[in-house]
Amino acid sequence: MKILVTGFDPFEGNEMNPSWEAVKQLSSQIGEHDITKIEIPTVFHKAIEVIEQKLNSEHYDAVVAIGQAGGRAEITPERIGINIDDARIADNDGNQPIDIPIRKNGAAAYFSNLPVKRMTESIKNNGIPAKLSNTAGTFVCNHILYQLGYLNATQYPNLLFGFIHVPYLPEQVTDKPGTPSMSLNTIVQGLTAAIKTIDHLPDLKAALGETH
Repeated sequence: MKILVTGFDPFEGNEMNPSWEAVKQLSSQIGEHDITKIEIPTVFHKAIEVIEQKLNSEHYDAVVAIGQAGGRAEITPERIGINIDDARIADNDGNQPIDIPIRKNGAAAYFSNLPVKRMTESIKNNGIPAKLSNTAGTFVCNHILYQLGYLNATQYPNLLFGFIHVPYLPEQVTDKPGTPSMSLNTIVQGLTAAIKTIDHLPDLKAALGETH
């Protein structure tokens, strides 16, 4: 399987983004998957344009986007992207959409068609904190997950797609007391475990939901 894995450039004043730092460290071969790695801008709409250029120029079986979730302590595969941009901060081009639908002709939400529960369990089975997430936020990370779902629904019916959030790196929290972080090596191991499980088989029926 050919898999496109993306990471974001730094945003909100950070000098690095753990998503791209980790993606750069991934092997070009994970299990039976051939991995292509690209950096995408933390910019509404422009980020998906970069991905679409790759999809239009070469066949990929799956796209897995990786993003930073500062404050989370676990690696978190995302279950769903919702049709709303509601930016607490501006993106890297100064855009700050508030309560704007991503696609006026799109569904209210798109569920990732990756085996997100198996991915979550695989990360945990490697001794790395992981949790299935039911919200990708309302910033560019959610935007990309939703846009990938839209592309799957409208142009690429056989494309597997999904999103994984990763914590801050330790060097990002030196001035943020009490904020969780995870080493780059651990993030790379977790992403590798998750990507290795990707296939077209049904997901687990494991109780990974939340009460609130």
